[in-house]
Amino acid sequence: MSVTFYHTRLGKILRSGAACVLALGLLSCSEKAPEQKAAQTAPAAKSASNAALTGLKGAPARVRRLTPEQYANTLHYVFGDDISAGQPFAPLARTDGLLASGAASISMTVGELQQLQRNASSVAVQIIDKGNAETRLAPRRDYLIPCKPANVAAADDACAAKFVKQTGRLLYRHPLSEATISKFVADAHRGASDLKDFYAGIGVVIEGMLIDPNVLLVADTTEPDPQRPGQKRLDSYALASRLSFFLWDAAPDDALLQAAEKGELQTPKGRARAIEMMMASPRLEAGVRAFFDDMFGFEDFAITTKDATVYPMITGQTMIDAREQTLRTIVDLLVTQKGDYRDLYTTRHTFMSPYLAPIYQVRPTMGWVPFDFPADSPRVGLLSQVSFLALHSHPARSSATKRGKALRELLLCQPVPPPPPNVDFSAVENPDARLKTARARLEVHRTNPVCAGCHKITDPMGLALENFDGAGRYRDTEKGEKVDISGSLDGTNFNTVEGLGKALHDHPALPSCLVKRMYSYGTGGPLSTSDNSAVTALTGAFAQDGYRVPDLMRMIASSDAFTEVVDLPPPPARTAGLTPTGVAVK
Repeated sequence: MSVTFYHTRLGKILRSGAACVLALGLLSCSEKAPEQKAAQTAPAAKSASNAALTGLKGAPARVRRLTPEQYANTLHYVFGDDISAGQPFAPLARTDGLLASGAASISMTVGELQQLQRNASSVAVQIIDKGNAETRLAPRRDYLIPCKPANVAAADDACAAKFVKQTGRLLYRHPLSEATISKFVADAHRGASDLKDFYAGIGVVIEGMLIDPNVLLVADTTEPDPQRPGQKRLDSYALASRLSFFLWDAAPDDALLQAAEKGELQTPKGRARAIEMMMASPRLEAGVRAFFDDMFGFEDFAITTKDATVYPMITGQTMIDAREQTLRTIVDLLVTQKGDYRDLYTTRHTFMSPYLAPIYQVRPTMGWVPFDFPADSPRVGLLSQVSFLALHSHPARSSATKRGKALRELLLCQPVPPPPPNVDFSAVENPDARLKTARARLEVHRTNPVCAGCHKITDPMGLALENFDGAGRYRDTEKGEKVDISGSLDGTNFNTVEGLGKALHDHPALPSCLVKRMYSYGTGGPLSTSDNSAVTALTGAFAQDGYRVPDLMRMIASSDAFTEVVDLPPPPARTAGLTPTGVAVK
């Protein structure tokens, strides 16, 4: 559907986009939000738990790429859930524990840019779809384009302008300038004239928007803070985007953009009103799921495989349901029940599906149903769910080390060093037949001074989960020998999975790690030294409010640190790998 002139414009857009990414500028490359008058309203009274959150320094301003989920969620809000968003981006690199933080460090290959364009073209084709007379499906364009052209075979600038203004405001996350609207209308006019089809011209415009850096990148545009002379804050539209991507994992909706346009988000009362509206929305569930899916590293499900000869009961659907089970458990406890975050590791309440029932050795269900493990069951908390057990195991066996490492890094924010080079894994991979259990095999590493340091901080917790094999099934023995699951976590000893869950529940690093991850996730990048005071204050307020995650999200979004911006020294100049146009090409 694209025409020759369009590909010339595409090249310019991609070059300007790469340059913008490389520079990590604070303003978008071509389309800037309209200037706004800074609000002068005095701060409103805050709750006791929020009192310590005033006057905090914010994070540095960033430019970050939309995640694939944010891209898809945005398209679904603007164009409908039946639009297929495709796979426009390559996977993000996990940075400081989060994929979302990796979005603040961006590079693209030429092949990835081409894939982005093909994906945008596919979305555009769906939007201008003519419908299907045989299946009686209504054309999407009849309800996605807010007007009818005077002549379907010719340009209609008035109708095109109405579409551009309405749709562009949502995709760009602020109203478009008249100059930008005119440019897109001219593109639509040229496309319609060349292709003798008004809707083909609209398709060219949609494709152009969906590859524009100002749509794909979230820029922390700033303005002077009238309450703090000499300091900066996010402008209203950047703040609306930060709020929406944090709480909903999608671009701002119409109501939030209206609040930004009126300057309401820059007043304490107006921002509190907007936050409460967002917290009350069903879309909050999508935001909570997105955060925990990222924090728990569930993207690895896409590359996790199990040996079918060892675990024939594990199918692709089993792994999909394992991920879904944990996310349902999280949403139910934290959002629906407004429970204590720490109770995720001691709860016996979850949900069951037909594909998971064989792994848990319970009666099959019809679809998803609430499920409670009995008090005498070894299943307690997220650590005993298939998602954690199977994801952090080998294809044909369990792994106490991988499970202990995941517990340390994902839940306690305690990095575990990689194994030293040339380490001998033969004792584990091809063990002596006399070493029947994982505990016996790992003892070889724990007695080796080169390996002992790491294994001492991972294995005592991981071995407590050895009653579960690499698929997450319960077992009493391994190769005929009784499994010993006694262990310890930083001085707390236990001999049951329930004891491990309780030790984790009471570990002070568990809630503080969540605060670090969630603050980093909300502000769009890795933590820096300027964030220390905010994280400390939020951790204290989180404990004071009973470790309620929705309250933590509200506190982060309401805090001064969420909207204030600090300047960091510019990075050293880098020229390696740059083309003469300033585009980073791999």
